[in-house]
Amino acid sequence: MATRRKPDALATYRAKRDFKRTREPRAGRRSKSGHLFIVQKHDATRLHWDFRLEMDGVLKSWAVTRGPSLDPDDKRLAVRTEDHPMAYAEFEGTIPEGEYGGGTVMLWDRGEWEPVGGKDPAKTIGEGHVHVILHGQRMKGEWLLVRMKPRKGEKRENWLLRKVEDKEAGGSGDLVDNALTSVASGRSMAEIAQGGDPVWHSDAKKAKDDPKAANAPGKAPPKVPARKKAIGQLPAFHAVQLATLVDHVPSGSGWLHEVKYDGYRALLAVSGDQVKAYTRHGLDWSDRFAPIVEAVAGLGLGSALIDGEVVALDKQGRPSFSALQAALKDGGALHYFAFDLLSEGGKDLTKLGNAERKQRLEALLSGAEPPIHYADHIASGGEKLFDRLCREGYEGIVAKRADAPYRGARTRNWLKVKCTRRQEFVILGYIESDRKGRDLRSLALGLNEGGELRYAGRVGTGFDADTRAMLLAKLKPLARKTAPAEVPKVAARGVQWVTPRLVAEIAFAEFTAENVVRHASFLGLRDDKEAEQVVPEKPAAESKDVKPFGIAISHPDRVIDPDGDVTKGQLADYYAAMADPILRWMGGRPVSLVRCPQGRGRKCFFQKHDAGSFGEHVGHVAIREKDGSSEDYLVVEDGAGLLACVQMGTIEFHGWGAPASDVEKPDRLVFDLDPDEGLDFEAVVSAARHLHDLLGEMGLATFPMLTGGKGVHVIAPLTPKAEWPAVKDFARRFAAALAEDDPDRFTAALAKTQRKGRIFIDYLRNQRGATAVMPYSARARAGTPVAVPVTWQELREMDGAARWHVGDAKELAKRAGSKALARWGVADQTLPDL
Repeated sequence: MATRRKPDALATYRAKRDFKRTREPRAGRRSKSGHLFIVQKHDATRLHWDFRLEMDGVLKSWAVTRGPSLDPDDKRLAVRTEDHPMAYAEFEGTIPEGEYGGGTVMLWDRGEWEPVGGKDPAKTIGEGHVHVILHGQRMKGEWLLVRMKPRKGEKRENWLLRKVEDKEAGGSGDLVDNALTSVASGRSMAEIAQGGDPVWHSDAKKAKDDPKAANAPGKAPPKVPARKKAIGQLPAFHAVQLATLVDHVPSGSGWLHEVKYDGYRALLAVSGDQVKAYTRHGLDWSDRFAPIVEAVAGLGLGSALIDGEVVALDKQGRPSFSALQAALKDGGALHYFAFDLLSEGGKDLTKLGNAERKQRLEALLSGAEPPIHYADHIASGGEKLFDRLCREGYEGIVAKRADAPYRGARTRNWLKVKCTRRQEFVILGYIESDRKGRDLRSLALGLNEGGELRYAGRVGTGFDADTRAMLLAKLKPLARKTAPAEVPKVAARGVQWVTPRLVAEIAFAEFTAENVVRHASFLGLRDDKEAEQVVPEKPAAESKDVKPFGIAISHPDRVIDPDGDVTKGQLADYYAAMADPILRWMGGRPVSLVRCPQGRGRKCFFQKHDAGSFGEHVGHVAIREKDGSSEDYLVVEDGAGLLACVQMGTIEFHGWGAPASDVEKPDRLVFDLDPDEGLDFEAVVSAARHLHDLLGEMGLATFPMLTGGKGVHVIAPLTPKAEWPAVKDFARRFAAALAEDDPDRFTAALAKTQRKGRIFIDYLRNQRGATAVMPYSARARAGTPVAVPVTWQELREMDGAARWHVGDAKELAKRAGSKALARWGVADQTLPDL
């Protein structure tokens, strides 16, 4: 009996091509796994994304017209196309217009797939559904393809592609709006189209006659240009993120739970075999942490800035601060637990979410061995982890919001929960024992509180003979006659007072009613802490302070906006509730304030220099002026600084386009679309979409923001490499070209007489010293509206730029933490050539 032949999977593909005329591949080799998937962005007659899954030695293919969405509620139309040979998996380049599939092709994503529930997609595809887990560079997690019921007379198969709800889910535009470059070459569509790549001809004669053809007779198809791994200079120190102490583990999803390591915080700046170790305050401790520095230098990591903790392990393998003190003194073994990645290859990663940064860190340290460790985490079950660690003698856990960026300040995006109470205390004095040899008996402790040093009790345990000798040697030279703080008479008996310079780490059960420690035990000295910085660590939930971030708001009932009946107290409440999302974008950036001390109906003015009137909570950075002099500009780092500005009558916050740490290299482009009075908001939305498309073709992902006025900001994040002259020049030439191409719609002219009936493209935000309103800033306008980030899909549905107001803090805080906006304003991209 004759064997039945298996159908030719490429029959349709071959039928569409005359192989006497074309040099396109007939077939191709299967991948090693047999589970390859690729996505090619294809700008043919209509822009689409070709989604291809390897099955049975061919690429099963669908054309997804709007591209894949990370939002599980989005069902994207995916039109089934003919199976393609495996050779197509490597293709990136151009197909000439007029030929089959003519247009630019980008290798947009690639990776491997695995089946879900053991069901083979090669079999279920015939039943009308494909369920896979993707492990790509962009498409990750569970995805589902479902065939739609065909309509009468319909020849093509229409399917729906959607993301299944999991930890990889996100917003509608997170992929197609932000992922604008090739995963193979790092180029934009415009660069591929104009980059001189070999051309793929469907016509064999054209291929033969074209010396640049990729598929000329006897010529092997070229490989896609590889992305070069960047190895930059040794990264500079970055202020570290700090955790807020709370009394319980946060519940719900969206948190990463890690072990709280009992050691010294350390940033490792790496560039190949050059490594520098910084303390949390930026001190160079490379010599003290030499074994860690040497171990990392041997990994060949390229350029990176890694955050973690240097620890020593006790006999049970647990991090121990006492063991660390001994190891640093006697040369014992040190270990480094890396838990964050701030930059890699010269690219700033701090605006990415915790989960994505850790994923990159894990890949970076994949070949590391002890003493270098990747600090793992769990995404659920934080309470159980905490209970287990406490039973096993660990210090506690740190919980981090999975989608939160890295900020060099203390925020509630990182929370720490301790098994036993422990913190730093200032040593006020000591008592010697009455035994022979006058050994150390106990230490008197203090804390800074309310601007003064106060007595906080004694500690008399946790010392061995060597520790007592070491402490006495350090304390005796600091002896003084009087107590450095007010101390009860009973507690002062027998104490030899010292100048309060040394800081001790103490474990204790609780504070008594007299506000002194109970059941205290000495753990070690803290060389990385200054005595002036030692204050009580109180769980945020225990705080009874009704003042936002400890800032007293005077005249809270004063009306600052009579149109919206908004008071100064309500404005303060708004900024307190929105501190985290505001500081995500404004923190550490030179700012200018719009101050209206008597309300917006009276005199308002800009202030950008620090005259010393804002107090200790508002920082400053010295910036060189045009005449060569230096001026101090305002910088807000935390919630207390934010509210201190509000207390001084601030309504609006405008920020520079560069961080205070490097003011000469901007990290964003801002195009402010300002419509003439006669234009409606629909025209502004259309104009913003047009900029989105044009900049996207150049490889720049953009994000829209309602300004709270009448316009829209189109914002393109930048990896800070180009300096101000280049950024300003790009913005000017782009705006001029846009106005020249469509003069009835746009103008780049500054004169208001030339703006009638048109939209002014304000490109001047992109020059040194210029500012733009910051995300979530209130506006000194009627109703006190707010500048709010939105997605491109949301922008289509907006009817004005003042959609939200200060009374909407609860809704805005929820939006800011949503998956749809998790990657708003985040893109790894540099200034393109124009």
